[in-house]
Amino acid sequence: MPAADRSAHVRPIPEFDGVHEIWPRGRRLEAVRAAAVRYRERFLTQGQVRAVKSIDIAAAPYPARFAFQGYSVNVNPMISIINRMFVIQFEGFDGKLKTLVWEPTVAAGSAEAPFYRTLQRFSRKLGVEKFFVKYYNDPDTVLPGLGLRNEDVDYLSFDHLHVQDVRMIMGSTEIIDGEATAREPLFPNAKLLVHRKELGTFESMHPMQWAWYVDGGMNGVPRNRLEIFDGDVELGVGVSLLWTPGHTDGNHSLVLNTPDGVWVSSENGMAADSWQPELSTIPGVKQQAAFYGREVVLNSNTLEDSLDQYDSMVKEKTMASPSPRDPRWLQIIPSSECASWKRQWPVVPTHSHGGLDYGTITPVRG
Repeated sequence: MPAADRSAHVRPIPEFDGVHEIWPRGRRLEAVRAAAVRYRERFLTQGQVRAVKSIDIAAAPYPARFAFQGYSVNVNPMISIINRMFVIQFEGFDGKLKTLVWEPTVAAGSAEAPFYRTLQRFSRKLGVEKFFVKYYNDPDTVLPGLGLRNEDVDYLSFDHLHVQDVRMIMGSTEIIDGEATAREPLFPNAKLLVHRKELGTFESMHPMQWAWYVDGGMNGVPRNRLEIFDGDVELGVGVSLLWTPGHTDGNHSLVLNTPDGVWVSSENGMAADSWQPELSTIPGVKQQAAFYGREVVLNSNTLEDSLDQYDSMVKEKTMASPSPRDPRWLQIIPSSECASWKRQWPVVPTHSHGGLDYGTITPVRG
């Protein structure tokens, strides 16, 4: 990467070097799987995070046909997905306590993505919005309940920047249309960890990407608020961001080592069923995956590269530990998860891990 962007705060993960360039594609999949096996062995020896807390932010509507790659039998064309935010504390490579906030989605910004802006107008016209949308918490009001200030956050990150107005989170030197002043950052001392390829999407948007990104969502965001990385990186003890391309070019997944083993979080899938369709009771998911001989089922609203996304989900499930509460299920928790609401039956997750709650968040004294 260019010297100006090279970070002293993250470390590359050599086990994955070159695996995404291997050809033909079947060999690439097996190379990704083998690299994940090797890295997992090392990752487990490096220590655990200090604390993790997850918080539900909002429920949003989502087409059922996207959630499970069109495999599910749907009575209702729309389901709801619940966006989660994670607060993670860990020891950095400098020996200091670090705080990472993962997925601090601002609902008002998400509503401006072209897909959701159009859907919102349509649902309000029909008077059905209240059945799909629910607000739980605002990301900038969560931390005081955990004993932290917003100023205490070192890093923010999203698995990808679909439906994110980054200006509303990181601040901007430009005024958003309809507002009187430029936005200040929600977490004033935090840097946004963003994959270089994800950032590049805003520079030149393809028509197949456009509907899910907020127009101008990066405009005026100061470059010095960004921590740009390439490939797979470690942030500190027990925390990694693995490059998992496919859903978007710059998609990456959160990987945590905890007292219960390894957890993985991303939006590559919509429920535990997505990574283990052989256990799914959602009509059609198990049967279609078996028919095609596939071991994962994609979240398929954007198929920037479905083969890469498949490989990435195999990478995730190879890293994840079995749940001690039910060892049949791997510890993969979607960053946006299909809700378990009766009204969207039969598209209801077969299993949900719920939230994450490990350790005690430590107040930062500066």
